[in-house]
Amino acid sequence: MSVVLGYDESPGAERALGVALEVAAAFGEPLVLVYGAAAPGAVGEESRAHREAVRLAGRNALARAVAAADEAGVPSAVEVADEKPAQALLDAAERHGARVIIVGTWGDSPIRGALLGSTPHKLLHLSPVPVLCVPTGPP
Repeated sequence: MSVVLGYDESPGAERALGVALEVAAAFGEPLVLVYGAAAPGAVGEESRAHREAVRLAGRNALARAVAAADEAGVPSAVEVADEKPAQALLDAAERHGARVIIVGTWGDSPIRGALLGSTPHKLLHLSPVPVLCVPTGPP
């Protein structure tokens, strides 16, 4: 089993990282850090360049999270997926036998999340495993 975390260096993801490390340590599970790097619908050389830039940003972001996991003594794995974040997290959860998927929120209202299709909103409706949404802001 594992704990899967959606991580993108946003304030919500930073707070979710702390919670994910606590949960992974408490259950003695590895932490799977996931960055969904789907490029927009463009084609050609511009799309390839954008996709590689997004993947590089994801790898850099996840490197910081891996360092935090190492410091906490939690084993971790990294996935940068060419998928939208929600699908990347669902796929990683299935592959790694996730106990839980953890994501940060941006503080949007539930209506805004439903209309715009936020990652936490999608996960809450599609995930076969529990989803823990960590709010942005002070604990």
